[in-house]
Amino acid sequence: MPLVCLRGFSHYAANRERTQMTRANKTDQTPLLPDPSLPGLTRKIGGTDHLGKAVELSVVEERPLTIYLNSQEIVTAMTIGDYPDYLAVGFLKNQGMLRADDVITQVDYDDDLEVVVVRTERKTSYEEKVKKKTRTSGCAVGTVFGDMMEGLEGLTLPDATVKTSSLYTLAKEINTLPSLYLEAGAIHGTVLCEGDRVLVYMEDVGRHNAVDKIAGWMFQHGVSSQGKLLYTTGRLTSEMVIKAALMGVPVLASRSGFTAWGVEIARQVDLTLIGRMRGQRFVCLAGEHRLQRDAAVAGEEEDRRHRRKGAMDD
Repeated sequence: MPLVCLRGFSHYAANRERTQMTRANKTDQTPLLPDPSLPGLTRKIGGTDHLGKAVELSVVEERPLTIYLNSQEIVTAMTIGDYPDYLAVGFLKNQGMLRADDVITQVDYDDDLEVVVVRTERKTSYEEKVKKKTRTSGCAVGTVFGDMMEGLEGLTLPDATVKTSSLYTLAKEINTLPSLYLEAGAIHGTVLCEGDRVLVYMEDVGRHNAVDKIAGWMFQHGVSSQGKLLYTTGRLTSEMVIKAALMGVPVLASRSGFTAWGVEIARQVDLTLIGRMRGQRFVCLAGEHRLQRDAAVAGEEEDRRHRRKGAMDD
């Protein structure tokens, strides 16, 4: 079957995004959010509970997606299947296989073959880099090619001010947004924010995929990392810190905990790293100079009704 140009790749995702992005461009307020009602993202599966009673649950779908850069096969990722273009472009960008000045001429996707091809004006060849593979700690098993620290030497992240009032507003808003997690669980989310506004919210079975989707969205829409913050529901690992730094995002926050190497890398590149965000509580282990504590702290606990992934998994 011939590959189909991505402009018509998905009867639901592409049309949905065009509608949402049109509204966002008009109002500059409407974020790109998950839509749990979209077909193909979950399915109902029957079983029994601890009492032997019949139950039916919404379960997240998981499918392979093979990513090509021009004629070279790069990797096969396990994903929920929405936004294959953003996932592919973001993955290639975060692996250093797409340069900042690269021109993408076309992105092709075939739903039957589960293949996405990113085509660029520049001829590319990454045979040696693809041979050097590192399996990361990410859910659904992330993959990093080449030296994990490649691209961090001499990196300068943009300056930013992180108001604690904005952190509290974002934490509350993100917890109440519609999501696949609330529908079916078993999924991670990553949110791109600016100030106290949510810009893009992506979900996937692996937190690294959700971050790559946002990186792809930023690259394809020419969105600057200046003044941006990434919020993730997962642990603040070395992979997450590296991805955020390579995206040029100066602040990474999570409701979950840290790994020591993640903290070490964040301090090395001067990235602000904030974890254990619960209500009006958080811990900052790197880049504290960007914090502006402008909100009175009442020690407010998070509403139990809105506790989400990461609340109890440190």
